Amino acid sequence: MNANDLLIWARGPGFDIALFIFVAGMLLRLLEVLSLGRKADLAVGRGSAIKGGLQTLWGRNFPRLSILTHEPLRVINGYVMHIGLFMIIFLFGPHIALFESALGMGWSGLSSGVINAVTAVTLLSLVVALLLRVLHPVLSFISRFDDYLAWLVTFLPVFTGYLVFNHLLLPYTLMLALHILSVELLLVVAPFSKLTHMFSFALARWFQGSTAGHRGIES
Repeated sequence: MNANDLLIWARGPGFDIALFIFVAGMLLRLLEVLSLGRKADLAVGRGSAIKGGLQTLWGRNFPRLSILTHEPLRVINGYVMHIGLFMIIFLFGPHIALFESALGMGWSGLSSGVINAVTAVTLLSLVVALLLRVLHPVLSFISRFDDYLAWLVTFLPVFTGYLVFNHLLLPYTLMLALHILSVELLLVVAPFSKLTHMFSFALARWFQGSTAGHRGIES
């Protein structure tokens, strides 16, 4: 199989298979979480569960001052990484075209130069995140294989995408095929790793916030 054949397979059957596994796997994981239900809260209601859930959903987007003061690099780097990933995925022209072909709707993106710079910063933030995990005594102790796998399958699409855009390392067609395959690897791994948090985080925040809100306490 040459580079052209690999690219055709990656764009066609490979992508369809990976997308099916991603969607089906994520739905199953979310259904699994929802099927666990929740125990009846026997505490006397002193507040609003809905208000508490909404406040936690929104408030957890911002770091607590105590945590930011204690670990500023880790907290700030986390925001840089997640914002960078969002911009790369949803604001890069070719990616927007892919969403438009699938969803029938598109939106304005950023210039290629801006996305290229954002990608470089995001790559750096991913490396910093890995170093912080490896070098921090507590994070290193509690980290497991799943943590490093999640990092790897997130890093590879960003790294290969940067190489494709800048025509580095390998011939363009082969590098593009490898980039698409790395995205498909991410799609396949995500439902079976900690990357499920891209969807489940909202459920977790709502559960914690609504429970605390019902009891009239801060989550």
